[in-house]
Amino acid sequence: MVYRRTHQVVKRLAARRSAILAAARDTAAEGGMAAVQIAPVAVRANVAAGTVYRYFPSKAELISELIAEVSRDELAAIRRAADAAPGPSSALAAAVTTVAVHVLSQRKLAWGILAEPVDVDVSVSRLASRREISGEIAARIDAAVRAGHLPAQDTALAATALLGALHESLVGPLAPENLDDPAKLRDAVQTVTLLALRAVGVMDARARGLVVQAVLPAKALVGA
Repeated sequence: MVYRRTHQVVKRLAARRSAILAAARDTAAEGGMAAVQIAPVAVRANVAAGTVYRYFPSKAELISELIAEVSRDELAAIRRAADAAPGPSSALAAAVTTVAVHVLSQRKLAWGILAEPVDVDVSVSRLASRREISGEIAARIDAAVRAGHLPAQDTALAATALLGALHESLVGPLAPENLDDPAKLRDAVQTVTLLALRAVGVMDARARGLVVQAVLPAKALVGA
């Protein structure tokens, strides 16, 4: 007789997997990706180390899935913010603002997702994450171009350039410090959003208006 998992068993297994990923995320947010090791993650998730290995056979798989999960959350937040905007230019401003807030809300986790050196290969997951976010920004630029709000341009290249600028300026080695203050965080988000809008061809006065109108997402989006 073939064994079939009951609904309750499936729910319990999914909950345990989620708990392990949540523990890994909290660990990375506090200590960077280097701190994500099987044993401490197991302790944090209140499971045995062997249980972690049943769900994630290696540390590389655990970190790769962590990157994918954080990226899915970010992508969903970008889409919610952009879809709620009143027009394509506002949607682009909302998308850029959301990316900036995600990066700044937990910079250690963001750096771990993007580029922190780790002793396992997670390049495939990292690349997939960047492609998804860049693709969403490209779609928002394309919508603004088709609406006549922006000049014709290579939207994929423009989106990649914007994403690189956001990451480098907000979480890279040259990123400013002391952005825990809400006013400074808001200023940083608005500055990079204004830069991004100008870069793709929004006129200055219009760009400033879009930045002021953009709704800042809750600070603790990354890792929420």
